[in-house]
Amino acid sequence: MRLDDPWYEASAAGWGGADGEGDAASDGTPGPGEPRPAPSAAEIYLEVHRSAAFREVRRRYRRFVAPAALAFLLWYLAYVVAATTAPGLMARPVAGAVNVAMAAGLGQFLTTFLLTWAYARHARLRRDRAALDLRWDTQEMTRGLGPDLANGPGPRTTRGPGR
Repeated sequence: MRLDDPWYEASAAGWGGADGEGDAASDGTPGPGEPRPAPSAAEIYLEVHRSAAFREVRRRYRRFVAPAALAFLLWYLAYVVAATTAPGLMARPVAGAVNVAMAAGLGQFLTTFLLTWAYARHARLRRDRAALDLRWDTQEMTRGLGPDLANGPGPRTTRGPGR
């Protein structure tokens, strides 16, 4: 099964024909009785970027990443500061040859894996479906089939398999 990437051959905004070839009028608007040209990739990108669906995906992303990154950074800095300012505390044995510094260092690795798992779970449950819907809408807009995202999401019956 081959899926075409609608962005692959899209030219950048303003990079069309140098001599204005293909323009219906000097200002780029179609003349009377002429069909409205399909929106360019740049116009579609800007419309998607301004859409409420895109802002919601970004908001969900930031609401997880900012606190998680801050918490992990504080935990890491606490470990470094404790290691440099309280060597007696860090040298205190916990179990056998394992001291507080080793336990905290292993905790850093554990925290990294837990944070990775939490991020993947959050993305799967809170963002992936919305991002996929936004991607389908964008591809439909590129083909000239999709809805105007400024007016809300389009019908959900034109999605891919299993949707």
